[in-house]
Amino acid sequence: MDTPQKNIVLVGIQLPNISAEELESSLQELARLVKTLGYKVVGRVTQSRQSDQSASILGAGKLKELAEWTGGSGEIASYFDPKLNKAAIRRLEEFEEPVDKYQGVLSDEEKNSAQMVIVDKDLSPTQLRNLESAVGCPALDRTGVIIEIFSRHARTRAARTQVEIARLSYVAPRMRAASGGGDREGAGARGGESQLELDRRKVKDRIRELKLELESIGRDAEVQRTRRSREACVALVGYTNAGKSSLMRGMTGSEVLIEDKLFATLDTTIRAIYPETHPKILLSDTVGFIKKLPHDLVASFKSTLDEALNSSLLLFVVDASDPSFRSQIEVTQSVLNEVGTSHIPRITILNKRDALTEEEISNLRKEFPEAILFSALDKDDLKKLRDLILNHFEKDMEDAEILVPYATKGVIGEIRSKLRVLGETYDNSGAIFKVRGSAVLISQIRKKIE
Repeated sequence: MDTPQKNIVLVGIQLPNISAEELESSLQELARLVKTLGYKVVGRVTQSRQSDQSASILGAGKLKELAEWTGGSGEIASYFDPKLNKAAIRRLEEFEEPVDKYQGVLSDEEKNSAQMVIVDKDLSPTQLRNLESAVGCPALDRTGVIIEIFSRHARTRAARTQVEIARLSYVAPRMRAASGGGDREGAGARGGESQLELDRRKVKDRIRELKLELESIGRDAEVQRTRRSREACVALVGYTNAGKSSLMRGMTGSEVLIEDKLFATLDTTIRAIYPETHPKILLSDTVGFIKKLPHDLVASFKSTLDEALNSSLLLFVVDASDPSFRSQIEVTQSVLNEVGTSHIPRITILNKRDALTEEEISNLRKEFPEAILFSALDKDDLKKLRDLILNHFEKDMEDAEILVPYATKGVIGEIRSKLRVLGETYDNSGAIFKVRGSAVLISQIRKKIE
């Protein structure tokens, strides 16, 4: 079923430590996230603030402007969280800034045109409730948007379980607004336990169940990784929409999903490089990263990212055509370090070379001399990358000759599948193979012949 079209107003907060360029880049990325959900951005409201801790997020005038897009009152309902004491309320009020006046500048077409507000930051439950009160429609923060995208794109049991853990962890502290105060006692509640407390306990119990289920899935995945442990494994890592899936298709010939959307790929795909190599090299496509990726999502997707942790080589894919790719590199490196992959060799691939000018390519070669300028659409580039990967794995290999007597059964097939055959001849004794491979594999095969 198609998702109903929604018109969205984006909200950006420029704090003292955020430049106008950084805010613009972040809002553009948020717009792409919204587009991935199938929504349409019809407007934008931004404001410079000294702090993002105020209970109202925006000043009074900006709230009025935002509410004009949505048809809300522009005023926050006059109630406080009953669990906030007077000191806590005073601390929140200290962050409130002078009232700014709004005279109304929207056209008749723009007024009441939006059905949702999305804020480019994480909101506390109180901030979210106050914002929805003022605008009169649902509101989401950046984390809520990312979790919604993950929920829609997860396909496998592992991905769905991981996303559900993150979603429930996000929802739990925000249940107060949904429960309408949450002070009524639940039917049959023990010790006067409120309905809100019952609901939160159910969520915590469900999260525990899902984590146990995820551990079971992780054990199964670990068994599969152990079976692949003797094979060469390469993991594709990088920012979301950097072109990892296009590279995967080009290197393996597999029909993996390719879409110009953020987080189009959540489930790890593993394929052998094609044309087939000897020994076989496996390529895995992992979930992409993004700025302000919720910590719960990084934690819950650890089992998926273990594919990168257990690989022998990382292909760090970067969309070099994106003006903000340098900050994307920093984000990706930060997450990779958090996962624990800093010790794994990597090749940096500046992708989408076909979208760059010759001057841009020349400048990038000077700035990133160790990186590869690459286009997943160029067959020559794909071949060069394949050769580079082969050379990486062959640098620690040794060349040898193996004589296989004609009476020996089954060994020739193993030689062809596990070693690189450089040449073969035949004499009266049997088949003589010139091979290249690891010393361990060569030794194992020779023992089978003895």
